[in-house]
Amino acid sequence: MTAVARPSVAPPEPWDFPEASTHDLPNGLRLITYDVPGQYVVSVRLGLPVSLRDEPREREGVASVMSRTLDEGTAQHTAEEFARLLERKGVSFGAGMADAGLSLDLDVVKGNLEPALDLLRQILTEPAFPQTEVARQVRTRLAEIEQERSVAAHRAGLEFVRTFYAPDDRSSRPTGGTPETVSSITREDVVAFHGEHVVAAGGTVVVAGDLEGLDVPALVESALGGWSRGPRDRERYLQHAAALAPDRGRIVLVSRPGSVQTEFVIGAPGPDRSVEGGWAPYPVLGFVLGGSPNARIDAVLREEKGYTYGIRSSFRPRRRGGVFLTSGSVRADSTAESLRLLVEILESGRNGFSDKEIRSGVDFISKTAPGRYATADTIADEAVGMALDGRTTAFTTDNLRDLAAVDRGRVEAAYGRFAEGAGIGTGRPGAGWTIVVVGDVDAHLEDIRALDLGEVTVVTDA
Repeated sequence: MTAVARPSVAPPEPWDFPEASTHDLPNGLRLITYDVPGQYVVSVRLGLPVSLRDEPREREGVASVMSRTLDEGTAQHTAEEFARLLERKGVSFGAGMADAGLSLDLDVVKGNLEPALDLLRQILTEPAFPQTEVARQVRTRLAEIEQERSVAAHRAGLEFVRTFYAPDDRSSRPTGGTPETVSSITREDVVAFHGEHVVAAGGTVVVAGDLEGLDVPALVESALGGWSRGPRDRERYLQHAAALAPDRGRIVLVSRPGSVQTEFVIGAPGPDRSVEGGWAPYPVLGFVLGGSPNARIDAVLREEKGYTYGIRSSFRPRRRGGVFLTSGSVRADSTAESLRLLVEILESGRNGFSDKEIRSGVDFISKTAPGRYATADTIADEAVGMALDGRTTAFTTDNLRDLAAVDRGRVEAAYGRFAEGAGIGTGRPGAGWTIVVVGDVDAHLEDIRALDLGEVTVVTDA
C-alpha cells in the first residue's frame, strides 16, 4: 500500500479589511462604500455624532425615544403605511442611541436599494413623531427600566456606571434615561431634539454589499443630498472624556435578598485606541485574563472550582479613554471566595504572562478576523463604528497587522501602563478597582468586608 504524504499547512497570509471608496457630499455627509461580490443583501449604516450630553438634563432619554420613533410615520405616510412600505420593499430597519452616537441600520435586497434610500430619507428628514407613538415609546421605556432593575446583570451595570463616573457626568446615568426624566418627555421634546441634532454634517453613511451595476454615490446623493447640513462641532464631540468619580475605588453591594447567584461587575479605567504602544496588545490582554473559556478566570472559577458558568473580561475603548470590565455571576455560596479569586487573577498580570497565553490570544483574534468580517453587515458595522470613533477601517487593517508583532513583552508593558493609570496594585489588593456586587447582603456583607479589598457601601433598592 502506497503511503500518501500529508500536506503541509502554511501559516495564513496577512488579511486586510475590504477596500473602501469614500465620497463627500456637499451637505457634510461622508459616504463610504464596500463592494462585496456575492452579498446581494446590501447593508446601509448611518452614524451621526449625536452626544448624550446634548440631551437636556431633565429630559434624559429623549434621544433614545427619538431614535425609536423615527420610523413611526412620516409626512407622507402613517405609521402603519410606513411599516407596510418597509415590508413591501424587503427593508429591515433599526435605530438606536449609544454613547458613541446615533446609529441607523438598514438592510435591503440589492434591487431595492434606491427605494430603500428614499425611505431612509423620509425617516431622517420628515418623521412625523405621532403623539400616540411617542407616548407608547415612553411607556415602553419606563417598563424596560423596571425590568432592567429586576435583572441582576443590568442592575449591576447601572450601579457600576453610577459609582465609576462622576455624578455630574452624563456617563454616570443610564443611556435611556431614568423614570423621572423619561416620564417627562413629550412629543415637542422629541421634535426639538431631532430638529437640532439629526443633521447631515459630520455624519457617515456606509453601504456594503454587491454593488456591481449600482452608482451608489449618485443614489445616495439623490436621496440624502438635500438633507439639511446643520451645525456640527465634531471636534468637541470627539475630544470629550468622561469624568471619573473621585471615590470610584470601592465595593458597592446591592441588596438582593435570597439571591441564589451573585452578580459581579469589576472595572477600572482603560485606554482608547490611541494609547501609547498601540491598541493591539489590549484585546490580547483581555482575552488572556477573561476573554474566553480557556482564559485565566474560567480556568480557576469554572473549571477548577465550579463556581460559575463563565465570567468575561474585555477592554472597551471610547472616543477618549475607556474602561476594562469583568462581569458575570457565581454561586451565592462562593461569593466572597470568588471575589477574592477574581481580584487575585486580575492583578496577576503584574507577575507576567506566558508565551503560550499570548500566542493563543493573538491567533484567535487575528485568525478569526476573516470570518468575523465575512458579510456585508459586519463590514458596515465595523466601518460605521470606526467612523464614530473618528477613524476609518484602515485602522482595523493596521491593527490586525500589528497583532503579528505582539509578544509577551508588549502585553506585559500594556498591562503595566493600564495598572499604573488605574492605580491597581498601589498598596493593597483591590486598590484601583470599582467593584459592584449584586446579591444577598445579610449572607455576604461581613465576608466581603473581611477580604479587606476596600471600602464597602451597601445599596438597598426601594
